[in-house]
This record gives sequence, C-alpha cells and structure tokens, in this order.
Amino acid sequence: MAIHEQSTRDRALDVLRQLTGAPTAEFHPGQFEAISALVDEGRRALVVQRTGWGKSAVYFVATALLRARGAGPTLLVSPLLALMRDQVSAAERAGVRAAAINSATAEEWGEIEGRLARDEIDVLLVSPERLNNPRFREQQLPGILARMGLMVIDEAHCISDWGHDFRPDYRRIAALLAGLDRHIPVLATTATANARVVADVAEQLGSDVLTLRGTLARDSLRLGSLTLPSAQARLAWLVAHLGGLQGSGIVYALTVSAAEDTAVLLRDAGYEVAAYTGRTDPEERERLEGALKRNEVKALIATSALGMGFDKPDLGFVVHLGAPSSPVAYYQQVGRAGRGTAHADVLLLPGAEDAAIWRYFATASMPDPVRAAAVIAELGAPDSAPLSTPALEARVDLRRTQLDLLLKVLDVDGAVHRVAGGWVATGAHWEYDAERYRRIAAAREAEQAAMLEYERGAVCRMELLQRELDDPTAAPCGRCDVCAGPWYPSEVSGAAAEQASTRLERAGVPIEPRGQWPTGADRRGVPVRGRIAVEERAETGRVVARLTDLGWGGQLRELFAAGAADRELPDALLGAVIATLRDWPWEARPVGIVAMPSLSRPRLIGSTAAAIAERGKLPFLGTLDLDESRPATGPGGNSAFRLASVWGRWSVGPELAATVSQAPGPLLLVDDLVDSRWSLTVAARELRRAGAPAVLPFALASVG
Repeated sequence: MAIHEQSTRDRALDVLRQLTGAPTAEFHPGQFEAISALVDEGRRALVVQRTGWGKSAVYFVATALLRARGAGPTLLVSPLLALMRDQVSAAERAGVRAAAINSATAEEWGEIEGRLARDEIDVLLVSPERLNNPRFREQQLPGILARMGLMVIDEAHCISDWGHDFRPDYRRIAALLAGLDRHIPVLATTATANARVVADVAEQLGSDVLTLRGTLARDSLRLGSLTLPSAQARLAWLVAHLGGLQGSGIVYALTVSAAEDTAVLLRDAGYEVAAYTGRTDPEERERLEGALKRNEVKALIATSALGMGFDKPDLGFVVHLGAPSSPVAYYQQVGRAGRGTAHADVLLLPGAEDAAIWRYFATASMPDPVRAAAVIAELGAPDSAPLSTPALEARVDLRRTQLDLLLKVLDVDGAVHRVAGGWVATGAHWEYDAERYRRIAAAREAEQAAMLEYERGAVCRMELLQRELDDPTAAPCGRCDVCAGPWYPSEVSGAAAEQASTRLERAGVPIEPRGQWPTGADRRGVPVRGRIAVEERAETGRVVARLTDLGWGGQLRELFAAGAADRELPDALLGAVIATLRDWPWEARPVGIVAMPSLSRPRLIGSTAAAIAERGKLPFLGTLDLDESRPATGPGGNSAFRLASVWGRWSVGPELAATVSQAPGPLLLVDDLVDSRWSLTVAARELRRAGAPAVLPFALASVG
C-alpha cells in the first residue's frame, strides 16, 4: 500500500469514527475505495449499495479530507426535506459544517450566503428544484460551482427516467455535470438502481466513471406477504396484530385517503399512530418524524411522502397496506427498517385494488403531447412576457400539479425556461418522443408483473427483489416466509374484524363549497371573478365516500368504472346513502330534492334521488334543465377550463323555479360523482338565483 494512500486511510478512519461515535468502527467493503477515488484521484464515482451500508459516510468523510487539503465546499443535491435534516445532523457529528437550501429554508438564504462567503460551510445541501430557481441559478450557483471541491448526487436513480422515482428536476444535473471542470470529483449514490438505471446514470456522469456495486441483500429483514380477502380483513389484521410487531415502524398505504382512514381506525383501536402524507404540512412532518424516531408513536401511517432519506436505525417493522407498483420501489421503502438492528419485520398486505391504483399513477406521470404543444404555444406567443404558473394555468387545460410536472419536463428538454417573473418558450424545436415513453410504459408494466410475482411467493422474496435490481449475488435468504414458512399470524379475532368493519361501513365525507372563482375564468368567456357571493354559494355538502377510500370506495369504483353500464342505485349502497344523510350535521333539514341532469347516468341519479325522497319522506321537486348543445368534458383539467365547460350548461326551468322560490328551507341537490366541484357550484348558483334559500349538494362519490 502506498504511503499516501495509507495516510489517507488513517485520516479517513479517524473521521469515520467521529461520525459514527464508535472508536472501533471500520470501513465496509467499498467505502474507502470510493473515498480514495474522490480524494486521491479526483474521479467521478457511482456507488450502488444497500440502504444502511453507509453511503453518506463516503461523502462526509471525503468532504472532511478534501477541505483539509484546501478544497472548496461540497455541493450535495438531495431530494427530500427529511433526508436533508438527517444529513445536516450527521455532518455535524463528523465535524462537518452543513447547511440546507430548500423550500422550507429559503428565508435563511441570506445568512447561508454570508457563511459561504466566509468559508464557514463545508457542505451545502440543495434540493433539485432549487437548481432551477432563477435567482439561485443565475446569482448564487455560478459562484458555488467555481469554488466547489466535491459534487454529490444523492438518490441518483432519480436522474434516470427508467428509475422507479424519476424526477424531471434531476435531469438538469446532467447539463450541470457537462459544464463542470473534470478535476472536480463527483459522487452519485443510490440503493435502488437496476442495470439499466446504473448504465443511464453512469452515462450522464461522463466517461471514466468508477462504479462500485455491492450486494443488496438485507440480512436484518424478514420478509413476508399475506393475501387477505378484503380491505376489511387487512385493516382487521392491523387492529389485531400491530401491537405485536416489535418496536415502532411505518405502515405504508397507496393513497392519502387510505392512510388517513387507517390512522383513524388504529387510533380508535387504542394505538398511538398518525397519518403522514403529501397533505401534511412541512412543520408537522418534521414533528412526526421526530416522534417516530423517539418511539413516541407505534407507527406512522404514510404514503410514499415518507420515503428516501428517513433514517431511524432501529425501525422495527414496515407493513404495506397495498403493494407499490415496482419491486424496486418496494425495496426502497422496506429499506427503512432494520438499518441498525439485527432483526426487523417486513410484511406486505396486497389488495385487489392495487393494479387500478398503479395504472392511475403510471398514466398521470406521462406528458400529454397536445397539452405540451399548447403550453409551448402560449409561452411563445409574439411579444409575450414571462407567464407565471397561475397565469399559464388559466390558458391551458391542466391542473396545477400536472402543469408543474409538464413544465419541468419541457424545461429539461430545452423547450421552455424559467426566468424571473415566470416561464418563457426558448424557441427550440420540441417533439414528443413517443417511442421513449412507450418503452418507459413497457418497463413499468414489467415492474408491475414482477410485483405480482413477488406476491405469489414462488421464489425467495429477498432473492426476487435482488434479482429485480440486477444484483449478481441474488440468492435465497433463508428467513422469509417462502424460505422458512410464515412467521406472522394470519388469523383475525372477531372483535378486530368488527372494529374494522364498523370503520369501513361509516359513510359520509364532506364536500366543501367553492368560495372563489378561478383566476382567468374571464379569459375563458365566464363573466365572474373574485369571491363567489355568499347568496349564490352552496352549503357544505356530502358524498358517501371517495373513490380511493378503503371502505365504500371499492363498490363505488365498480359503479363508476370506465364502460360500466348506467343502472339504478345498487341495494348495497342504499344503506350507505341513508347513513350519510342520517349523520349529516346540517343546521336545517332539506325540504325537497332536486336532481342534476345527466346524459351518461340518468338512471343512477334518478334512482338515487327517488330512493332518498322515499326514505326521507321528502318531495322530489324536479330536475335541472340541461343544454345538450354544450359538450360535456371529462374529469380533470384546471379550474378555469372546468368552470368554462359547465357554465350555462344547466338552468332552472319555469315550473321548477316556481317551486324552488317557495321552498321554506334548504334543497338537497343530488348528483352522482364529484370531481372539480364546479358542476355543483354552478348548479347551486342557478338554484340560489331562482330563489332557493340554501342548497345542500349530495353525491355518491368524489374523485379525491
């Protein structure tokens, strides 16, 4: 061993032991090799190692050594707030001064900028989105790059659109790397990359990339999969057996509503749990993460919002209520468990509805070529000033989240550019790469098929996950339920089943009334703006359930499935309708019923209104008139376009108007499915303008 390399190893080992707090700590196979490649050779390296292997130790130790040699600070691109918080804390343990810039810390930029100027920061963590912030990109980033000593791309599989968690913002890193001086070392790390993703990431890193890949087997994890007959049975299993799982952990759900409903059920059963989803405020997320780390809760009931970067070494279990669409994504999530313990349990409780949820999310992430062309055209209009996202939303038929994703894709492809004040078209030719997206869709379908294979359990579960990650060391683990037999109880007590059933049979979800007309409605020919007049608004309404709910959601999904025949209200749902109305805390009971007209489901709406009238002993007053010359639009789209599509579509006929104006109390307005709420908003406005004292919207289901 060379003297220089030996001295590097000794110094690196000192930093490692300071970082871990263990005076006898040693490098895992491959760790020092990566550090030496960065520090001694100034190379670009891709490290693919299992969760818990110590990838963060590589870049913190390398940073400490490079800084000691006079190098500039490390720029670390990190995808999640939870990951940044943990990384800043870990850096401090190693004596490395770290600071993070992201949406939650933007107000601290002035202080951080000053610390950078005084060379008081060793590692600057930035979110990938921050790389495209105009002020940061144009004013701060060039100076950081000019004196940077090391660049780190964490969770590097996000660079590749073949990766299970591809993020368009990460694609900008390829352009950044292309302009980077080759003497600056670069490290990319991930635990979830198959051979195709590894090749894609390595290509973007440039030539002469050192790839260090280790076994992805997790010896601490005991895997299992238990197929139960219904959502009720899965929830009952959790009620009966969550307390028997060691320590504290995470229960993953596929949708926000499933996570929230499950958390309520488990709290009712006496468990200390909380929901953690994309709707959870950043401050509350941080509080919940801390509560789980301190074992103050038994579990967080989470969506994928709690994923990469959350670090609790003694996490005792991960349970999935419904399967992710990819074995790679599943491996990433279960990798949260058993990182610092000899044993942790991982159990999958798959659901019949999983495949439908997979299809929805798969199609939602693909850019639409027609809408992409519309966005480019609006931004490239002659003499057009930069358009903010809200202003652009009023001009193209896309919801905000879809528009944000599409703008990122077009930005990475070079067709649009974010500047101060909004977005502009670059004038570069853009063409929808249909073949590329076809191949990505095919890869997603293959991943879904592999996930179903995992559920069937024909081969060792850990071996299958390793195989899907192209790990050459894949072999039977000897611990999972395929290798050693079921380790989990499968029976559910009658009390637990009854508790789950009671929760799932609860019906009734509020529909909050719209209070504001959408920005840009007047551009679509709708003569309204600002707040909706109180005397023209609906009251808070109700639906039986959301289509994504675990309880009534399943039957409602069948009722509203594409191609499903229009039919009368099923008897199974009638009880849920009556329960929703019975438990509705209205200030005044409705005095009559009005139905929404429908071209697609007239029997369903009509029979629902009739059943309510009969059971509630309420008069059926009639149906709104429908202008069939105005074409109906499907679900989706942004508010300005949705409002324009329904404006003027319904009216109150003379006979109904005469009855409505004499009503002594609220009217119940019955519809089938609620999506944007603009249909009910416009219909309620018509009834209020015709003299109805109040309107209570009711529908069988809501989309979200």
